[in-house]
Amino acid sequence: GDDRSFWVDRIPAEMVDHVEIIRSNSANRSGDAMAGTINIVLRDAYVFDGSDLRIGATHWFDGEVNPTFGAVTSGDFLGGRILAGLNVQDRYRAKLKRSDRYADPSLDELLSFEDQEEVKDGRDYSANLSWTADVGETGRFGIDGFYVKTDRDITEVSREVEYDDGDVIEADVPGSSPVEQVNWGIGAEYRFDMAGGTTSFDLDHARFEDSSTESEEEYKYVNGEWDEAEGESQSVDAIDKETGFTLAHKRPLGGAELELGVDWRSKKRDITYTNFEWEADNEGDPVVYELDGSIGSLIEETRVDPYVMVSGKQGAFAWEAGLRYETTKSDIRYSEDGDVEGFASRDYNHLLPSLHLKSDLDEATRFNFSLAKSVKRPNFNELVPALLDGEFGDNDYIGNPLLEPERANGLDLGFERRLGKSGVIGVNFFYRDVKDLIELVNTSEWSEDAQDNYEDDLEEFLDENPDASEEDFEFEPESYVFTSANVGDGNVYGVEFDLSTPLTALGLPDTGVFLNYSWLDSKVEDFIGSRRFNDQARSVYNVGFIHDMPALQASFGATYRKQGEAFSRIVAEEVTVRYGADLEAFVEKRFGETLSLRLSASNLLDASKDEFIGKFDNQADQVDRDFDEYELETEEAGPSYQVVLRWAF
Repeated sequence: GDDRSFWVDRIPAEMVDHVEIIRSNSANRSGDAMAGTINIVLRDAYVFDGSDLRIGATHWFDGEVNPTFGAVTSGDFLGGRILAGLNVQDRYRAKLKRSDRYADPSLDELLSFEDQEEVKDGRDYSANLSWTADVGETGRFGIDGFYVKTDRDITEVSREVEYDDGDVIEADVPGSSPVEQVNWGIGAEYRFDMAGGTTSFDLDHARFEDSSTESEEEYKYVNGEWDEAEGESQSVDAIDKETGFTLAHKRPLGGAELELGVDWRSKKRDITYTNFEWEADNEGDPVVYELDGSIGSLIEETRVDPYVMVSGKQGAFAWEAGLRYETTKSDIRYSEDGDVEGFASRDYNHLLPSLHLKSDLDEATRFNFSLAKSVKRPNFNELVPALLDGEFGDNDYIGNPLLEPERANGLDLGFERRLGKSGVIGVNFFYRDVKDLIELVNTSEWSEDAQDNYEDDLEEFLDENPDASEEDFEFEPESYVFTSANVGDGNVYGVEFDLSTPLTALGLPDTGVFLNYSWLDSKVEDFIGSRRFNDQARSVYNVGFIHDMPALQASFGATYRKQGEAFSRIVAEEVTVRYGADLEAFVEKRFGETLSLRLSASNLLDASKDEFIGKFDNQADQVDRDFDEYELETEEAGPSYQVVLRWAF
């Protein structure tokens, strides 16, 4: 993704063995782990033997039914072991959105409202294959690959009504966005004993191609009479190529283990946005788009990250210390209408030390302590200094190639205790001192739409007032140009409580309960004063249970989740977001050792996302709380139900 994230929904569930949560980064992993690492461990062909077949369907609240299919198999092949998977997943989501816009938070004067229906209807096809074989007495060679193809259609239909000086302005706004994406990758690894230790080589290459279009028309009526019709369309053509190589060597060092290595990674991201526009002369004119320019960008990024790490264990005490030196070189070129407009280059290096300590206080109690420095590089779009029209609602966006990466010095402190044979309770505290925090900011410059509206409204004003001049005309822009900036330093901290245990002590050994509660806070100074990090929820918790009925070969359970509100503030806009509670439940029936039927339900409480948006003309009005508009927006997607039949053989 543009934010450097990996789409985990591209990993078929059949391929996942287990998931690890690593709260702090180590020297032999990338330093892009400010909030920790989620390590998704895939199945190993040398451990997993057999086949797994899954087929099912999902029923959505609006009556849509979508199929799902998955299969994975493993076995002996050509002197080694092969693991193969195939997955076909329909992805569907329909949601309803309502927006009411008022003059101020008193809600006394309604300015406009909007009803919107959005449907995302797509299908993912994925396949993966890996082959592993022993080489000689100590070597092991493996090769793997994956392929994912996505076809998706996104449709939006909005109806807007605005009240303006006695006039009622109505608009029908249909929109569509067909998406075609292809993602594939291949990798190879070789491990063997050498020079008293173990040496490993890893090589991988991945490619992502995106061909998408987003279109939106607007048909406007004033007091029931046709007024105008126009439209905008943008196509996206993107190719993302990434190649990586890792060389590592582990060997004993006295009573400890030494690991030396270097990670090299090269990334090339080429994106072109082509814009089109349409405007009707008369009611009923067909929609015929005309070219309105293009913006292209090419980002080439190379990283070379050597590291050294020493770890050891003495009795109940284990430790790990390391240094990682990350070097990054980025070259950015951007063009408009095919002509190169500019070039920027960014080089930065960071030394990332880390220290981890673990101590078993007794057989059931463990204490963890970690210190580590981490880094967060800017998103790709944040680096390109090309103007993107309507990137954030009606607001334009321009990147900033001079962005510094975020850096954080972090501390993690944890306490875990086993309860009986399989229960565990834990408390973890974390603190991050963040430097050069990157956030979205308002440049206070008018967007292209605002400039066009100014010129149109000025012309109309001068026609109606021939004795007036441009200085007599008053105009309040409704959209601006946003960018990303290093807004300063801040800190974030919190505590997490975990509990997972069967209720054996209560005479219910077949009933397990789990609870997770996270509370977090942060602080950064902006143009008004102190606030939390933008869009950071105050808390989140999950609570649930699973009950097994061995005599009936069945089980059932439920999970309840609630997330606290989040707040964001930039120049001319403030947003508070509140989330409804989510309830999920399942029931499963097993037939012998190989067959199971599972019925699950999601979003049973029909949770909504509610936004409270305050808009201002400028920073001075924001400080004085002089609102230009106050918007209430809510969206919901309804419950869904899925039935899956699984056969393991």
